[in-house]
Amino acid sequence: ALDPDGKKLFDKPLPQDETKLRELFTQLQNHGEVLMVVDQPNTIGALPIAVARDCGCAVAYLPGLAMRKAADLYPGRSKTDARDAFIIADTARTMPHTLRSVDRDSEVLSALKVLAGFDEDLAHETTRALNRIRSLLTQIHPALERVFVGGSLATGLVLDLLEKFSGPTGLKNAGRSRVLRFAR
Repeated sequence: ALDPDGKKLFDKPLPQDETKLRELFTQLQNHGEVLMVVDQPNTIGALPIAVARDCGCAVAYLPGLAMRKAADLYPGRSKTDARDAFIIADTARTMPHTLRSVDRDSEVLSALKVLAGFDEDLAHETTRALNRIRSLLTQIHPALERVFVGGSLATGLVLDLLEKFSGPTGLKNAGRSRVLRFAR
């Protein structure tokens, strides 16, 4: 939770408990109006939305594409819940035009449910595909695992390099200068 100046008011995982959520929203309301923003209005966001509304807080939704574009504006590439929460809060604070209303009985909400499901499915498929690629690369060339640490394997450049040079052996045969030249 951020105040209008960007000062952190709450920086912990959001409790998935109605009583604790009520306490949190009440504490935050001592600082002014509260806008609770979620990136998943269904599933994990459903309880916080319902409790926030009941506590008199405004509720909004940050669509996945807007979230990904906003994330590109912040340093770092790691995908963590804490980073995502900060980006959502700061985007709501600094770019409120990116937010969408979460209406209870609208066609828009129904469409959002479908889109959120598609978004979640795509995220799972992407993770599965990257895990398969990592597994294959580890079987083919175990030392390559040390080169592509963290989420770097998922970057477009790394995948382009693997495709261009036909995998780890091709990268080695191409040599450092040729690989760097292509990367630039």
